[in-house]
Amino acid sequence: MPFATTNPFTGETLKTFPTATDAQVVEAIGAAHQAFRSWRETSFAERARIMTNAAAILRRDSASLAAILTLEMGKLLSEAKAEVELSAAIFDYYARHAEALLQPERLPVADPAEGEAMLVYEPLGVLLCVEPWNFPYYQIARIIAPQLSAGNTMLLKHASNVPQSAAAFEALMLEAGLPKGAFINLYVDHKQIELILNDPRVQGVALTGSEAAGASVAAAAGKALKKSTMELGGADAFVVLADADLEKTTKWAVFGRHWNGGQVCVSSKRMIIVDPVYDAFLEGYTKGVAALRMGDPFDPETTLAPLSSQSAADDLKAMIRKAVEHGATATEVGPEAPNHGAFVRPTILTDIGEDNPARYWEFFGPVSMLFRAKDEADAIRIANDSPFGLGGSVFTSDPAHGAEVAKKISTGMVFVNHPTMVKADLPFGGVRRSGYGRELLDLGLKEFVNHKLIDVVDIDAPF
Repeated sequence: MPFATTNPFTGETLKTFPTATDAQVVEAIGAAHQAFRSWRETSFAERARIMTNAAAILRRDSASLAAILTLEMGKLLSEAKAEVELSAAIFDYYARHAEALLQPERLPVADPAEGEAMLVYEPLGVLLCVEPWNFPYYQIARIIAPQLSAGNTMLLKHASNVPQSAAAFEALMLEAGLPKGAFINLYVDHKQIELILNDPRVQGVALTGSEAAGASVAAAAGKALKKSTMELGGADAFVVLADADLEKTTKWAVFGRHWNGGQVCVSSKRMIIVDPVYDAFLEGYTKGVAALRMGDPFDPETTLAPLSSQSAADDLKAMIRKAVEHGATATEVGPEAPNHGAFVRPTILTDIGEDNPARYWEFFGPVSMLFRAKDEADAIRIANDSPFGLGGSVFTSDPAHGAEVAKKISTGMVFVNHPTMVKADLPFGGVRRSGYGRELLDLGLKEFVNHKLIDVVDIDAPF
């Protein structure tokens, strides 16, 4: 697949980039490995200085960097600026906390004869990150900030439709003072991922993307005996209990489903509403969705962005048709879509039967699935009836009870009275088909380090 910038609003291809040759890939691995030899010995203070510089550059150049995001994948300019700030906050977090989080840990051994045991955390080496197009900067920051802070070096294979975003991030890290070779953007195709993972100098891979991509890369990593983390799809449950404040809840539902054009793995894709308030919620939610305004993502009046590409829009429309063929009711809401651009008119799916395979799909765009639950127990059952387990939310006027319900929902993250939130100081990750491993905080920091035991024993030998 060629690397190209194609404006999702106009359909115009603005710039293309050649795919790297195998020789260039091998050369990049060598450069990253060479950089690792010195970077692993770099002090935490120096690493923190570079992370702080990266955050400052992101904030300084927020307007121009955000414009690249809007141009390449079509997100609202306001959302693009928010993504730049979130990326900066992640660098700030590790600049402040990485050293403390990676301090050696003394182990409470049971027998003094075991000696003084401690765990120390050492970087592994060169890592590959495979990232998606929906958050071109945040996805990079989420993996390289912790891994560079830990002393690893990074190779990036970004999505083919955001090549300028990838190049911009490489440039800003160099400007921040990161040694050349410590973070390299590569325009490689899917087949070259196996080439990278088979190189003995590469120690692991972190992927955020689709189930199919995750399965393929995880298989290649497993075959090469390399560590992997997978952040994959999601179909977050948005559970509405009978005592929820419906005005507040419906507003959060509209936002939770449609931010970033609905192209978020943790967006609120499955609205599960208990019977007593289902009709009122549907009425309020439909009204809120209908008020969304599709248009130019650079226009501040636009509230619903186009999808990232025309092929993404076509695929989503095909999924809607298949859901209807299996018995669902599809209701298009709001004004007609513009006559150009990768738009899908907001669609609400109801009557999604137990035998409809669409109830287990991830609709990546402005498509909402609504389920009527008999009661709270039934809502929890429906929420857990999913191959995914990434995020989710519970809405109620009793937060303490909401937390108890959240404990019963099988997923990596659950929020009470708020859609799944993404922040620099909250962990990210899921279970089942949503992947494995965690990113951010100390959890992400320690995914690709050697948890080495050092045990100082001073006793006489038994013979």
